[in-house]
Amino acid sequence: MKLSDFDYQLPPGLIAQKPAEPRDGSRLMVLHRDSGAVEHAVFRDIARYLRPDDLLVVNNTKVMPARLLGRKSGSGGEVEILLLRRVEGGTWSCLVRPGRRLRPGAEVEIGDGKLRARILQYQDRGRRLVEFRHDGDFFAVLEEVGHVPLPPYIARGDAPADRQRYQTVYAREAGAVAAPTAGLHFTPELLAQVKSKGVEVLDVLLHVGWGTFKSVEADDVRQHRMDAEYYRIPDQTAAALKVAQAGGRRIVAVGTTTTRALESFAASGKTEDWTEIFIYPPYRFQLVGALVTNFHLPKSTLLMLVSAIAGAENIRKAYAEAIRERYRFYSYGDAMLII
Repeated sequence: MKLSDFDYQLPPGLIAQKPAEPRDGSRLMVLHRDSGAVEHAVFRDIARYLRPDDLLVVNNTKVMPARLLGRKSGSGGEVEILLLRRVEGGTWSCLVRPGRRLRPGAEVEIGDGKLRARILQYQDRGRRLVEFRHDGDFFAVLEEVGHVPLPPYIARGDAPADRQRYQTVYAREAGAVAAPTAGLHFTPELLAQVKSKGVEVLDVLLHVGWGTFKSVEADDVRQHRMDAEYYRIPDQTAAALKVAQAGGRRIVAVGTTTTRALESFAASGKTEDWTEIFIYPPYRFQLVGALVTNFHLPKSTLLMLVSAIAGAENIRKAYAEAIRERYRFYSYGDAMLII
């Protein structure tokens, strides 16, 4: 398929800059993929569309305050470092700005010296290998000096409320640099309501990487390569998935990241690995039968994934209606349920 098949025009005013309050007060578009029919609802009504024997699977990754602002030792120039992936010990793969002035050997002080960074070497795709030095636990220091890595299309700095709001209520294990945003709409009360209906709620882990915002540059989408992301399927979840699949129960994934973890497990049989799975039409899903998701950027791999499960024409029509109805788009925006 061509990249242009996944393009659309979005009025800038529909890009959500702040989340809905309360969480489950966001709007919900329900897309019936067999007919292409659309319903308009509120997210707190989602249980109405779930079956009592459904499995609802969530991604319990936790977003790190991965954006670090500091000054270059010596010159005092402003520096921004974005943590991408831990390599080993105190060494991380990072994006840095300004890249031209941060050559190997350069040192950066962050948070009045509570965290110190040294550029070790160049990596591919503009990345740097960076060594961090600090007193005490690294993640405790990170919580103190780091900033929430809000997506680039949110045209403001992070606010104190983002520390809590740019996390799902079930976030557990730190390691993501972006939120699994479909899960931001759930509250503890709504999850309890879903469970009371008989829906089994299970978790997986996929640490969302910066590649989720990586643009697709190839005209032929088949030539695009995804960044690797770490995933893990707990034993309890893996066992329940196999029973559900054998019994014909519907598996509802909350988010594209959950979908990628589930389909990676289905394809490889591995409950823990790094995945580069790229899902686009006409992908044949092995586990996921329904999807909770947000509205995604034009020409993005996320839009390609939802087009694979719902049908590209259904998504084009649904997005056009979402624009007409003034839905809020992207990470802090409204939600879609594809059934």
